Amino acid sequence: MNGGIAPPPAAAATEAETAATTPSHRRLPDFLQSVNLKYVKLGYHYLITHLITLLLLPLMAVIVLEAGRTDPDDLRQLWLHLQYNLVSVLVLSAVLVFGATVYVLTRPRPVYLVDFACYKAPDHLKVGFQEFLRHSALCGFSDDALEFQRKILERSGLSEETYCPEGMHAIPPEPTMANARAEAESVMFGALDSLFAATGVKPKDVGILVVNCSLFNPTPSLSAMIVNRYKLRGNVRSFNLGGMGCSAGVIAIDLARDMLQVHRGTYAVVVSTENITQNWYFGNRKSMLIPNCLFRVGCSAVLLSNRGADRRRAKYSLKHVVRTHKGADDKAFNCVYQEQDGEGKTGVSLSKDLMAIAGGALKTNITTLGPLVLPFSEQLLFFATLVSKKLFNAKVKPYIPDFKLAFEHFCIHAGGRAVIDELEKNLQLQPVHVEASRMTLHRFGNTSSSSIWYELAYMEAKGRVRRGDRIWQIAFGSGFKCNSAVWHALRNVKPSPSTPWDDCIDRYPVELVDGFPTHNHKQQQ
Repeated sequence: MNGGIAPPPAAAATEAETAATTPSHRRLPDFLQSVNLKYVKLGYHYLITHLITLLLLPLMAVIVLEAGRTDPDDLRQLWLHLQYNLVSVLVLSAVLVFGATVYVLTRPRPVYLVDFACYKAPDHLKVGFQEFLRHSALCGFSDDALEFQRKILERSGLSEETYCPEGMHAIPPEPTMANARAEAESVMFGALDSLFAATGVKPKDVGILVVNCSLFNPTPSLSAMIVNRYKLRGNVRSFNLGGMGCSAGVIAIDLARDMLQVHRGTYAVVVSTENITQNWYFGNRKSMLIPNCLFRVGCSAVLLSNRGADRRRAKYSLKHVVRTHKGADDKAFNCVYQEQDGEGKTGVSLSKDLMAIAGGALKTNITTLGPLVLPFSEQLLFFATLVSKKLFNAKVKPYIPDFKLAFEHFCIHAGGRAVIDELEKNLQLQPVHVEASRMTLHRFGNTSSSSIWYELAYMEAKGRVRRGDRIWQIAFGSGFKCNSAVWHALRNVKPSPSTPWDDCIDRYPVELVDGFPTHNHKQQQ
């Protein structure tokens, strides 16, 4: 539907086959064979930058400790010496005051995630597979296109409880501007109503508003619709991000964080969604049919704060955001492309090189992120094997750091089964680490930029997020982009009152075989 990752046509049609039979250009590259020195340089640059700041603290501690051990007579002699060197004392004092001032003014302010909410559509908007195919047949798709969509649905990992918007349930479909606005209002206002109710924050207290939606950008904007509905104050700083794909949710968080560094004592609200009504593809080109089968209704609303008083009730603090953009490369730029087919019908085309390009973006992103989050032992092993291979031409495989030592929870964008499978394999994760992604795809489908929040809500509903846990959110988007956000749990997190998993969490996780749930449901809590 937008610029997020979904398997390209041929990959989607053969998802159930083993990786050995899948052409290499349709899979993520094997990181064990392809890590390159250039991908870690930026990460170690970030590490050294942070170390310079961190080394000042031990140095100050050593100075204080040595001062405490100094003999009183030596201190008296030092004082007498300084009395005769007043200019040196004044210069040193000025330097110390200036340095302390610069440190206080430039250090990043903590950003807290107070709470978040995810929209859950009403039951009458659910769409089963047979209803989907019957409806598609009435829309004029060719027999070949219908069969292709059936195969994708069967292997998609989606259940028959996902939601499509009101306008697409009509016969014939009604992709009108009015229905698109109605979809946007229902999902955004639904999520925001739940967020304000759960946090007790008044809309007038919101100083920063960031909204991202890739394909639907009306005038007035979506952010203006929110300002009008909740009567936000006149000086609210609002932003509307469009055309940035499924990874725009992390981009919106990054923008909100930067704004909170500048404006003191305020709240920021980030709303992430995608609009389906006017972006349904009615043609027969296979590379454009996949979004119809995977993308579903969804929206998230996140409340961020830089107020120290909010730390006591906040769920998480934001530690890092790492963004990777491959748009300078023509193949990456064109791999997810909105265009018209030969019949003039608009859709989003997916290139056969999509998975390989995604792998390159992911590789750059995680090797930049690694030095910021991995234990030193993992960084040392990785760097040592890389140097031995590059400098001594040793025949050793590059050591892939164990990211399970850096994070307790993983929120991998639920773009499709193939994406989750490949990330599980390449990052050497266990099934429990990708469970939230698989179950979110199963229950809600690909909700674009909001999917990583449905996944975090799943973990909270399972009671798995404990104080001190680290959460890694990673998403892909058109352009081509791969973005990561790292959160730190400030307490044992309980689910929000309006969690979208409230009525079904006891049924999850479900076992999936070739995309279908088995008869036996795991009751893993």
